[in-house]
Order: sequence, then structure tokens, then C-alpha cells
Amino acid sequence: MINIGLLGAGRIGVVHGRTLRGMSTARAAAVSDFITAAAEALAKETGAQVMSSDEIIADASIDAVVIGTPTTTHYDLIHQAAAAGKAIFCEKPVDLSVDRIKECLAAVEKAGVPFMTAFNRRFDPNFAQLRSQLQDQVIGNVELVTILSRDPAPPPIGYIKTSGGIFRDMMIHDLDMARFLLGEEPVELHASGSCLVDPEIGAAGDFDTAVVTLKTASGKLCQISNSRRASYGYDQRIEVHGEKGMLRADNQLETTVELATGDGFRRAPTEAFFLERYAAAYRAEMEHFVSVLVDGAEMTPTGLDGLKAQMMADAADASARDGQPRQLSW
Repeated sequence: MINIGLLGAGRIGVVHGRTLRGMSTARAAAVSDFITAAAEALAKETGAQVMSSDEIIADASIDAVVIGTPTTTHYDLIHQAAAAGKAIFCEKPVDLSVDRIKECLAAVEKAGVPFMTAFNRRFDPNFAQLRSQLQDQVIGNVELVTILSRDPAPPPIGYIKTSGGIFRDMMIHDLDMARFLLGEEPVELHASGSCLVDPEIGAAGDFDTAVVTLKTASGKLCQISNSRRASYGYDQRIEVHGEKGMLRADNQLETTVELATGDGFRRAPTEAFFLERYAAAYRAEMEHFVSVLVDGAEMTPTGLDGLKAQMMADAADASARDGQPRQLSW
């Protein structure tokens, strides 16, 4: 049985705790959070102990930690957990600084512990099946990837001011997905951003509407479209065009029931937001992390994947601000 310490008992900590509760090979052994009531509630639900983060990391009976705390705390927790010899599952971003991410990865490599960056969308059953078909050459060589990601409503301004901006907190998922699907590293990036949803977002120095175009060395292209607002719900779609056809993953709806009347066809709304839409992906990514610890499966996404996504997000932010393309070097 793998004993896992949950660092953070917020929304994502609860998701991971509930997944572990249903597993036979791992369990949530301990929970920490600076809000004691949150830690106590999750501990009660999962059968875990309430401990401080320092106590969890120092406890030799705990094999791994799940870092679901604010981004500003990741750096110290990663270094502490690595030094203690614990496997690490870290929510994105690893850090908002590329240099600090590199320092984290160096600490992990020195300690020789498993490290996973939690890009959950790779584990979405639909996106994973799409990629599997790409690898099977169902549509031949990939030529154009289109990724659309739009939130139902913008987050609070307080979040905007500390998140690192739309490219680092929102599009970073899509930038990682682009690498996941293209099969080649992008070498050129061009971004553009506007503030069309909420002027306060612009006043905070961020964009609320953004696009990125990526190009690989062989000429494959990827278009990414983001918006902080979609009046019709949480919009998550992918389309890949290739030499022999096209693959597409559409939005997930609350139900598959469709009403047809003389007024036309009416379908159910999309899943409300990311916790609902990616529920299966969150379960699958934690199952993968545990499988690495139990069976020695290959870890993915790695810390390097997290680093590359952050480098692309930084390049996109810079490109959107000066209008100039960026060359990506790995």
C-alpha cells in the first residue's frame, strides 16, 4: 500500500483525496492545509490524519506527496520532499519562474525521486484516444492542430493579479496539449492578446482573450484559442487535420439527450467547469502516478514537460506584448 500525503485540501486536494479513497494500492495517509477546517474535513472523508506539511514530509512511512498548494509554495515543498526521498505529484505550474523550475528539477534529479507534473488533460479519455489514433497513423501525418479552450466566466481579479496571466495559468494546459499531439517540438511561436471581456483584467496587466500559433521544424502548425468567457458554457474542443483525414474531440455535455421540435434541435449544456469536465482525467492521472510507484511504469508528464510548457507560456506572453514571434529552443 502506497501512503500518500496530501499537501493542500482545497478543490484539487479534495479531488485527489477522493480518487485515493477508491484505490486498493494507495491511500491518503495524511492531509495538511493552512485552513485547519479544510484539512480536517478532507481527513475525515478519506480516513487520513491531519498533519503539518513539515510533519508529512518528515514522516518516513509516507511514500509520496501530492502538492496542491498555491504555486508560490511549490518550490520549497518540492525541495523538501525531494530531500526526504519522497515521490512528488505537483500541480501545474511547478513555479512561475523557469529558472526556479530548473532548480526544482535539479533537486529532484539529485534525489532520484519520481516527479510528475499534473497536466490532467493528457489523461482525458477522449483526448487520449485521439492521440492514440494519431500514433496509429489513422489520419497519416499531422498537418494542423486546432485547440479551443474557453472558460464560462473570468476568475476573480485577485486571482488574475497572482496567477501569472492567461498564458501561464490557462493556456499552459493547451501548450502542453499541443506538444502532446504534434509529435514534434514547436520551434516558432506567435501570440496575440486582447482585453475584451472585463476591463479590470486589462487594468491588472493581463489579457482575457488570446491566440497562439505554433510551428514545428517540419512545418506542422497548431492554433490555440483562449477566452475567459463563453456565454454557452465550458468550451473544450480539439481538431487535428492530417493527410488522410481529420480527428475531432468535441465538448462533453451534461447528458446526451437531444430534443427535436418544430423549432429545431436542442441539446444539453456543456459540463459546468473543469472539475466536472475533467473528472475522469483527474482520476486517471492519479492512477497513473500510483502505477509508477507500484509497478515502475514510465512517468508522464514529467518535470521536463512542466518546464517546457512554462517556457512556451513565457514566450507567448512576451510575443503578445510586443507583437514579435519567438523562436523556441530546447
